[in-house]
Amino acid sequence: MAKLPPFPGTSGRRDWRTALDAIGKLMANGDDTTQVFRIMRALNVGNAARNYARLLATEQGGRIAYDRVELAPRFSDPAYVARFAPGTVGAAYRDFLAETGYSADGLVEVSKVAPSLDGMPHPYAWLGRRVRDCHDIWHVLTGYKADESLGEASLAAFSFAQVGGLGWALIASAAAAKSVRVTGTALFAKAVWEGYRNGRHARWISGEDYLQLLDEPIDVARARLGIREPVAYLRAQRELGAELASYLSAPKAVKPLPI
Repeated sequence: MAKLPPFPGTSGRRDWRTALDAIGKLMANGDDTTQVFRIMRALNVGNAARNYARLLATEQGGRIAYDRVELAPRFSDPAYVARFAPGTVGAAYRDFLAETGYSADGLVEVSKVAPSLDGMPHPYAWLGRRVRDCHDIWHVLTGYKADESLGEASLAAFSFAQVGGLGWALIASAAAAKSVRVTGTALFAKAVWEGYRNGRHARWISGEDYLQLLDEPIDVARARLGIREPVAYLRAQRELGAELASYLSAPKAVKPLPI
């Protein structure tokens, strides 16, 4: 696989001071979602170049990169989201939005921390926006709930396996480590580890054409992509109950990306 140059203007060094400050704040308040993006900016050094090269190496990747579709405006358009047939990935995403009260626009807003990739005219920045905008689609595909700490931590581990980036690994491992003390069991941590293993087993979902994927029956999509049923996650969710599964997040109507 070709090695591409780093993001212009970056030093190539990870900012552990910022990352550790942010993870401390996130573990104290899982609803402080700005910290997620601070962690990503601090630790996912070089990740964009590697994933962009990987995208170009896929069968559809050259076309996807050439088209450079911005997904957030599509996902934020009620008319676009309403068009999907029952049983499809898009219909499940529509149900997700209705149930959680989340929106693609909301994820864009919370991601605007310095330095922001929003609107930056660079292929790596576009890819970063694409990964961000598909986060809730990944919730839908994997079955990990977005309004609980357990689901977000499990998806963070899944994301680390899929796209790399130590930011995802730090979030998943910190949430899992704290869960052992808070819950008194390893159920939460086992679900997070399962998320990583399931991410390793699945096809590389970032290489998918999401505008096509949304029209696919969700069971067919999961089977084609090799997305396993999250058995340990469902057990932890059932045995821990809602309170311990969401031990870092306060109940509220709209909570983008609680960890």
